[in-house]
Amino acid sequence: MEPVNIGSGEEISIKELALTVARIVGYEGRFEHDLSKPDGTPRKLLDTSRIEALGWQPRIRLEDGLRDVYRNWLEETAGSVAA
Repeated sequence: MEPVNIGSGEEISIKELALTVARIVGYEGRFEHDLSKPDGTPRKLLDTSRIEALGWQPRIRLEDGLRDVYRNWLEETAGSVAA
């Protein structure tokens, strides 16, 4: 059995992903790029061809999925985090 990637099929840069998550969670800080690690992966795109061959297609955009997961996390943890 081989792994099957499940993803949105959307290519996104690490910077775009960080900014998207920051916007969703309301983060207003800043990001610093570690220039000592220039060989890092600047973009991400899962190869979803195997799962698509099985008939599966993404129905939720990456940003929408991240927003839904964050909202769900907030609802699930409401009241369980000490103030």
